[in-house]
Amino acid sequence: MRGLMLYSMLAVLVWPLRAAERTFDFNEVKVNEAPPGFRSTLSGSGKPGDWKILLDDFPALLPPISPKAPQVSKRLVLAQLSRDRTDEHFPLLIWEEETIRDFTLSTRFKLVAGEEEQMAGMAFRIQDEKNYYYVRASALGNTFNWFKIVDGARSAPISAKVEITKGIWHEMAVECRGSQIRCWLDGKELFPPLGDKSFNEGKIGFWTKSDSVTYFTDIKLTYTPKVTLAQILVRDTIKKYPRLLGLKIFAATTNRAAPQVIASTDPKEIGRPGRAAEQDVIARSVIYHGKENSAVLVTMPLHDVNGETVAAVKVVMKSFAGQTEKNAIARALPIIKQMEPRVRSASDLIQ
Repeated sequence: MRGLMLYSMLAVLVWPLRAAERTFDFNEVKVNEAPPGFRSTLSGSGKPGDWKILLDDFPALLPPISPKAPQVSKRLVLAQLSRDRTDEHFPLLIWEEETIRDFTLSTRFKLVAGEEEQMAGMAFRIQDEKNYYYVRASALGNTFNWFKIVDGARSAPISAKVEITKGIWHEMAVECRGSQIRCWLDGKELFPPLGDKSFNEGKIGFWTKSDSVTYFTDIKLTYTPKVTLAQILVRDTIKKYPRLLGLKIFAATTNRAAPQVIASTDPKEIGRPGRAAEQDVIARSVIYHGKENSAVLVTMPLHDVNGETVAAVKVVMKSFAGQTEKNAIARALPIIKQMEPRVRSASDLIQ
């Protein structure tokens, strides 16, 4: 499994890709630690947010079987704890592992404290800290609003008045399908579907304002995974060479300079960091050869149409009697060569 998983995979990612559902339960995260896989940042001004995993009381889902049974249970929650009272202070926690187009995202939230503000929000189709959509609930204002941030400027809100009580759990959800955006609070769609074409894909994340102390839990994401060129190359190559035991592509991404798995016959490997061999293949265009049980492994550079090394490809093939390094490389070379005419540049692989 990918290191320090924050979610359980409820739909296996296979080709052709279908909708995946991810539940962020934070069971692998220690209390008082920040959740890995997320990046804490700031939109606006002031100090960065303080995002940690905490244990909090949560009402029992079923009625107690006896008067002595506990009325609440402990639940791991995502908490924003910063009390910076700056007005234009918007802590953001961005999930970095996927860029998403169409999706449904839901969460329960509890507004815990705040003198200036008591808000909880979800940000989506995030390009960066100055370009994204968000929907938020306010206990002090008793409003449920949708906003758009473009080049740091906030749009006029799409707003609904609704009572939002501090200290109890509520639920919000957002759905994006193309340019249509729908938002719900506690199961009610409080304003008509919105149409906006500013951002057609992006990251998702969590949002608060000013000194709001806010908890989130029961975070669920359903989406169609984005199919990158690297994934298409792996898919098409396996169709052409069905006897391959494995195939994966390593490359740098916009968020990480060190190479990682960006496509693989085993989707659970995507995101794993490359080792020294893969880094060396990309840096020096060298070839690595190895053996593992009854398999032979060849890691070779992948070049773009200009001859630049943009990735490392590891080909796993069944070994045979008399297998040598030379003929293993000869077997792997056509596999790499049929990929290269489709790669115009490094960025093509992850788009």
